[in-house]
Amino acid sequence: MKGVILAGGNATRLRPLTWVTNKHLLPIYNKPMIFYPLEAMSRAGISDVLVITGPNHSGSFINLLRSGKDFGLRLSYEIQEEAGGIAQAIGLAGEFADNEKILVILGDNIFNQSLKRDVEEFEKKEKGAVVYGKRMATKSKQYGVIEVKNSKVISIEEKPEKPKSDIGQTGIYMYDHRVFNLIRKLKPSTRGELEVTDLNNFYVKEGTMICKILTSWWVDAGTSFDELLRANVLVAKEISKEK
Repeated sequence: MKGVILAGGNATRLRPLTWVTNKHLLPIYNKPMIFYPLEAMSRAGISDVLVITGPNHSGSFINLLRSGKDFGLRLSYEIQEEAGGIAQAIGLAGEFADNEKILVILGDNIFNQSLKRDVEEFEKKEKGAVVYGKRMATKSKQYGVIEVKNSKVISIEEKPEKPKSDIGQTGIYMYDHRVFNLIRKLKPSTRGELEVTDLNNFYVKEGTMICKILTSWWVDAGTSFDELLRANVLVAKEISKEK
């Protein structure tokens, strides 16, 4: 399996911080945000990782991360010329994936749970996909909401007024090799982007989308100043426990 980290976007919600840099280069306590998904890939046992970012700050990523050897990884880089949605960005990884399954992590997802066992389990499956969810109680409707029955996903609704569950969709996914053909079938949403929920719904309709629940803490650090601060505080607490 290969890894894909999405680190593009304009991050308008974090301006003025992101007028001069990509949000994934902002600090989370003692290191840049992009370090956390890279470390998650390494913990999951994945060695080949593609970092996808926009053209404005791509050089900064290369200067910072270089070959990836400091993480025990072999890094490749791809440019998403314009913000066309998460699914469109994943589609840029087709040549890199070379018919293998992929683990996708959005670059602003900060968490400490190991995905290694899940990756090994998914490698053995013939087909399908995995979406990671987090039980969020009152906050689930701010995200895609996952409805699950016997661990299979039966629906994903994007920011519904009346959520069908308390499971919010995180930015962590695993896909089989068919994902790139499915992306080619997608049509842009009303906001002109290829949506990851539309991509996931192919697998939902097929009955091959599984939901894994994150039991450790998780922060979508790029969504607001409050979440960015929360990520810093959580990481600082984790590090203080280790001392």
